[in-house]
Amino acid sequence: MNAAAPSQRVRVGVVGLGYWGPNLARNFDALPDAEVTWLCDANSTALERHALNHRQARTTADLDDLLGDKSLDAVVIATHVPSHAALATRVLEAGKHVFVEKPLGATLAETERLAELADRSPGVLMVGHLLEYHPGIERLRELVAGGDLGEIRYVYCMRVNLGKLRTDENALLSLGPHDISVALSLVGETPSEVWARGESYVNPGVEDVVFGYLRFPSGIAAHLHVSWLDPHKERRITVVGSERMATFDDMKIEGKLSVYDKGFDQKFESHSEYMARSGDIWQPHISNEEPLRVECRHFIECVCDGRAPRTDQHSGLRVVRVLEGLQNSLRERREAGGSAAAQAAGDPVGA
Repeated sequence: MNAAAPSQRVRVGVVGLGYWGPNLARNFDALPDAEVTWLCDANSTALERHALNHRQARTTADLDDLLGDKSLDAVVIATHVPSHAALATRVLEAGKHVFVEKPLGATLAETERLAELADRSPGVLMVGHLLEYHPGIERLRELVAGGDLGEIRYVYCMRVNLGKLRTDENALLSLGPHDISVALSLVGETPSEVWARGESYVNPGVEDVVFGYLRFPSGIAAHLHVSWLDPHKERRITVVGSERMATFDDMKIEGKLSVYDKGFDQKFESHSEYMARSGDIWQPHISNEEPLRVECRHFIECVCDGRAPRTDQHSGLRVVRVLEGLQNSLRERREAGGSAAAQAAGDPVGA
């Protein structure tokens, strides 16, 4: 292979059958140009349960079985975050295409090594930054690129819920990649400044709520609020421009994207005074196709055509670079807070 474009249906193996892996398997199997031929998980119960929905697929607990199958074209990795980079490396080294759930790696160093390997490999590497494939976000990106909102001032994102608590990653690592990838895509720049503040209320050292800030060279700012300790389930992205403003609300059944003709216009009789403008609100038509189906189809098309995905290794690396900057800011804040607490208690720092 296998890194070459296949001449028939793309044969896919899915590794990791926890929360998200079964959704990926379902969508890949529904595509006319793909078929799931392997399911892999260390949990035998999960393998047996999901094999009922993919009777043509072979099952195993060992990734080597997939890598040794010369007929297998691509491997989908939906395991826990710390394993992403190592598993993707093995897949690329075996000469197969790889789809990796977000984020591409847990650390910047391992993600850089993986990106360099992907640059040298003939296989396609794609990161599952799902929101970038949402029809609503695609339409929002078109509005920004087309200048419909004027000059972009700032972006803010909210992704909160009373959700599943994790111990192997904080709310930033779990939820942040979605909004970071969209913010970077909309702004089209690399942040020149990042910082974050968070608190660990349930599990010590694992932030349940995080507030992040990105500032870009152009002066555009982006704000992130992620939490799994909140009474509301909200998934919103707002872009404020000089002419108009737009909000993507993923919790709405219909009308997920709204454009507001609001802002401040300079008074014609004065160069120093402005007046508020509140005009119409309109909702562009967007497709209701499942974003995950769009994402999976894009991967298969890239495998067949040999082209780079929209969210390739470079996109994944940019997101991890921002994530690590925010994580470092969290750690510095945590360590500084610990030192202050020790001093307040009368204990010598570092004792």
